[in-house]
Amino acid sequence: MNALGAVRRLAVMFCLAMLVAGICAPAQQAQQAQQTKQFQPEVGQAGKDVVWVPTPQALVDKMLEMAKITPQDYLVDLGSGDGRTVITAAKRGTRALGIEFNPDMVEISIASALKEGVAEKAKFIKADIFESDFSQATVVTMFLLPAINMKLRPKLLDMKPGTRIVTNSFTMEDWEADETATVENGCTTWCTAYLWIVPAKVAGKWKLSNGELTLTQEFQQLSGTLTSNGKSMPVSDAKMRGDQITFNAGGTAYSGRVRGDRMDGTVRINGNGVPWSATRAEK
Repeated sequence: MNALGAVRRLAVMFCLAMLVAGICAPAQQAQQAQQTKQFQPEVGQAGKDVVWVPTPQALVDKMLEMAKITPQDYLVDLGSGDGRTVITAAKRGTRALGIEFNPDMVEISIASALKEGVAEKAKFIKADIFESDFSQATVVTMFLLPAINMKLRPKLLDMKPGTRIVTNSFTMEDWEADETATVENGCTTWCTAYLWIVPAKVAGKWKLSNGELTLTQEFQQLSGTLTSNGKSMPVSDAKMRGDQITFNAGGTAYSGRVRGDRMDGTVRINGNGVPWSATRAEK
């Protein structure tokens, strides 16, 4: 083959290559566009445990208000979805973590936190809420189904007394909420929030300087008897709010704080506050 023939052959091969490229390019470009297209969440999309329905922003604000979050808190949102609760908390100065099973939702949450300028305080991880350790949280938020709330309930009740649990719309069955609120302005569906404060576990016998306090406990509700100077009196209006205990016995009002196996507080006698304390004698 002479030089002119070789050049012609190369030209033909080049033209064929360009033709093939021109035919294939649209399909390749479409595939690449599909791969790089940003994920857009859709209300009702299936998830591992629930379908995704976002909490209305007005209720997010109310939930955080009920929890009384501060910059000293650490909030964990279980099933964080598009990240709005975590990001809203971070905007208020609270360190917050979202646990979400859908990796696409995690990615858009991270992008949103960056866009809102709170990426240092708002973190997100792809994980199963049932296999995650969130025991260090001081506030837990969630919008899950009742059955899932109940599955999580034992772990929640084992958290540090005073931890605040806030849910959208769904309860914890016989663990009655400490507070309930419904938002009317700016919210049309899923507008009720419930707050629980994890109670200290105080059931059992407690030794006082002049007697004994025996308590039974059903979540934050208490009952029992106080024996003082040989006289036994029923305990009434008894309740835990986190690590704070209040009760009446013999017409006298007691209040105090529980720290592990010790209680310290004041009792109102003749209008005066008198210190009292108790140590656990038996669980």
